[in-house]
Amino acid sequence: MKSVWGRTLCRLLMVLMIWSPMQLAQAGMIGTDQVASVASQADRVTVLQFVGRAEVTSQLQSLGVDPATVKDRVAAMTDQEVQSVAGKIQSMPAGADSTGVVILLLVVAVVVWWVWFRR
Repeated sequence: MKSVWGRTLCRLLMVLMIWSPMQLAQAGMIGTDQVASVASQADRVTVLQFVGRAEVTSQLQSLGVDPATVKDRVAAMTDQEVQSVAGKIQSMPAGADSTGVVILLLVVAVVVWWVWFRR
């Protein structure tokens, strides 16, 4: 005999399955121009986000360039220029350089070695 909790759980799951909306998938052909426009928009957003960062904005202001002017110039760039700049932004290294990590690992290894052989 099934428990009351099991029957209640099954009924609840059945109600939730019926109540949940059905998602119907639709497929269609898209043109090359649509794909290219989406890619160029993504690249343009990447460049605008980079220009909008606080560090970049402060550096531009220290060079005497207005950040609003830079955003206008990004909007006026061709798709090939935006793609080139976005590629350079995406290829930049993220985070700190690896020399600090190597030094930290060496220090940790020396401390572990010293503690291990000191026992």
